[in-house]
Parts: sequence; structure tokens; C-alpha cells
Amino acid sequence: MKRILLIKITSLGDMVHTLPLVSDLRRAYPEAAIDWVADASCADIPRWAIGVDRVIAPPLRQFKKNGRKWKDLRGILRAVRELRREKYDVVVDVHGVYKSAIVARLARAPRRFGYAAEFLGEPKAVFAYTDIFGPHGDATCRHKMRLVVANALGYEIEPHETNALRVPAPATPLNADGVPRAMLFHATSAEIKKWPQAHWIQVGQALAARGFRVQLPWGSEKEHEESRALAAAIPNAEVLPRMSITECAQRVDAAALVVGMDTGFVHLADALGKPTVMIFTATSCGHFGVQKPGQSVSLGDNGAPPPVDAVMAAIDQVAPKLAVRPEASHQAAGNVSA
Repeated sequence: MKRILLIKITSLGDMVHTLPLVSDLRRAYPEAAIDWVADASCADIPRWAIGVDRVIAPPLRQFKKNGRKWKDLRGILRAVRELRREKYDVVVDVHGVYKSAIVARLARAPRRFGYAAEFLGEPKAVFAYTDIFGPHGDATCRHKMRLVVANALGYEIEPHETNALRVPAPATPLNADGVPRAMLFHATSAEIKKWPQAHWIQVGQALAARGFRVQLPWGSEKEHEESRALAAAIPNAEVLPRMSITECAQRVDAAALVVGMDTGFVHLADALGKPTVMIFTATSCGHFGVQKPGQSVSLGDNGAPPPVDAVMAAIDQVAPKLAVRPEASHQAAGNVSA
């Protein structure tokens, strides 16, 4: 095997889910070139993945969002030319929608692997594949990808997942004051996925009392307002500025603890080996959750959000024990209820 094309187009969390597969492929084919096609909006993580030789990043989301402008179409056409510049031994589409299937079909390769129609996000995308992945059984989304590709290409996988990536260092060191940061990713892509603001306040106040400085990221004006409201109730909390994916990843990499919903940056925190607590309210904990003893805990489930005391117990399992700063204890003592 000389050259492999991996297709996972979006989104941020799915990019992270694909990292163990990259490590498997690199272990199985140490001399092969591995290319990855990802949307330009999500391409940072593939570029940070150790083992990926080339990232092809068409601006598909931007083309749709910006009203199908000519400059975005030119970017897509450049990506197609880049894709077809090489001949691949095999194409592995672990996304399974029309846009990923079209990429697979455009690639110059004798074999194109994808899921069977019943497992595809868009069943008719099956038209692009010469080979169908075998059954994967009941597995997490990460293990499913690893298992079906290993069975298709004929190599064995290690029992543990390896997330090999390197986030670029910030221009100026973060958190230079020595105070540990706890990032709370309270925002989600849909209202149904949210955990109550009052719960976040209780967790934030408890963390402040333990010596953490709480950081609150956001991505939209509504999320900015929510972050400001949380910061008003959590002692010494920081509402972070609007950040790029790289800037937010650098903050995650510098954090001492990350607590958040089932979102991409919380998955990234786990992949980077950070103490992580992931909260589920409307998605499957068993399918998407992370569980690594002493490092990450997922709790709650679709339709069963966890209570505050369960989240605090999970934090106790992963967070470093800190000596409480006297000023933090004094400021938080009056409003901690967890």
C-alpha cells in the first residue's frame, strides 16, 4: 500500500473521532502516504494529526453559506485538481454522505470503501463505492471506524485508541500566572442539547472555590450573552474573546480541566489527554462518549441529563486536587450549592 485517501468532511467532533483511525493506518502502513479530505472549516485538526501527509480542504461550507460565490467555487476546483493529482491504492470514506461519496468517486483509485446504504447518512451515496465495509456490531463511533477499516484492509488494531496530534504553540504562553484554568463549554449546536444555566453556575462556583479560574468560550452573540451571564455569577470567571479554532484549541491544551457538552472541543480535550468531563442530554453517551480511567468521564444520555452532583463527582475522578486559594474560598463561599 503506497497511498491512502481518507475522507471525513465535517465536523469538528468527527475530525477528532477519526484520529485513532489515522494512528491505526500509520501503524499498519508506516511507509504509505496518507491524505485526508476535510472541509476547509474543519481542516485544522487533520493538519495537526501526526501521520497525515497531505490535507485537501475544499471550502464546501463557505461556498454554501456565502451564496455560492465564484471565489469559493475556485477553491473547490483547486481542491479537485489537488485530489486528482495523485493515484491512490484505496479510498476510505468514513463519512457516508453525498459530498464525501462524490469526493470518493472523483479520486483516482481502483478501490473505494464505504458503509452499506443502511448505515449511511444519505443512503444513495453508496453509488460511489466499489467495496462495502463489513458489519461493525454495537460499538462507539471511533471503534466502529477503526474496526471496519481494519477488517476491509486486513490488518489488526490495538485494543487502545491513540490520538496522535500536535496543537501549534501560541505566540505567547497562556495562563502564565500559574492559576489553573477550568474551561466550561456550555454552548451547543441545538437548544435540546443544553444543560441548564443554573447547573453551570453551581459547577462554576464549586470550581472557583477549589482554586480554578473558570473560562467561558463562545461562538455566537447568543452564546456570548450566556457566557457573560454565567461569569456574573461565578467568582473571577473569564469570558474569553472570540477565537479561531486554533486559538480555542490552544486554550484547551493549556487548561487544567475541561467540562462541557458533547461538542468538538470537549472531544479535542480528551484527545489531548486533558482531564475531561463530557455531559450528554440529547445524544448517545454510549456511542459518542469518552471514558478513560483517571482522565475522562462521560455521563448523562439522550433524554437523561445528569444532575449537578453527578458532574461534580465526575470532576473529582479526573481533576487534580488543588490547594484552595484563600481569596477564591472567600469569594465563592456564599454561592456554592453543589
